[in-house]
Amino acid sequence: MNVKQVRDLWKLKNAEKIGDPAKLPRHVAIIMDGNGRWARQHKLSVSRGHRQGTETLREIIRHTDDLGIEALSLYAFSTENWSRPPEEVAALMQLILDFFASEIDELDEKNVRILILGDKSALPEKQRETLIEAERRTAGNTGLHLNIAVNYGSRAELAKAAREIAEEVLAGRLKPEEISEETVSEHLYTAGQPEVDLMIRTSGELRLSNFMLYQNAYAEFVFPKVLWPDFTVEEYDRCLKEFEGRGRRYGGRTE
Repeated sequence: MNVKQVRDLWKLKNAEKIGDPAKLPRHVAIIMDGNGRWARQHKLSVSRGHRQGTETLREIIRHTDDLGIEALSLYAFSTENWSRPPEEVAALMQLILDFFASEIDELDEKNVRILILGDKSALPEKQRETLIEAERRTAGNTGLHLNIAVNYGSRAELAKAAREIAEEVLAGRLKPEEISEETVSEHLYTAGQPEVDLMIRTSGELRLSNFMLYQNAYAEFVFPKVLWPDFTVEEYDRCLKEFEGRGRRYGGRTE
């Protein structure tokens, strides 16, 4: 039995939990919010909350891969997160190293392709090299697209795309009237991937926080109140089933 057959069998056995497998989103994006509040509730350090959040992260990645979803985008560290207390930033930077040290072998073995969204050049050397190596090692994989946003801001991404397009126009490779929505998409970090179908933000907060503004144009939003470290596979399945029940009209009308 090949990998696709195994996944199809898994979907069939779990259809009651996730609904119609044919209606699963192609691309899920998650803002993993609530680590700090979880830590305060448990009278632990914020860094302990982030570390607990990585346990949830592992399970959600595995489950997404098992479902055969095409792409998963995770908001790990924003361009604004540098303003957090130095000890929290240091803990988050260490988690990057720890996560890839423990997970890269399994991710590669499962044919997952890793893509880092964001400006890696501003990261500390060890973290930058770790992320570059993860991308290099999995570049030929053809399974789940795992997009991890590190030092990412959507406005910065759009400004980067605009600069690249302007350079093409100045070089004579592109005419202004030829610039289209597809042109912009081709200059985003997620070029070649489907747009986001389902955006999940845990902890009950109701905002995007500068995450994938362009890619989320027609995404369905779900805001579970559970904090990220307590976000289970069962809660994830409930979000997927809610997505299945949404009517997606893309600006049109269904009679």
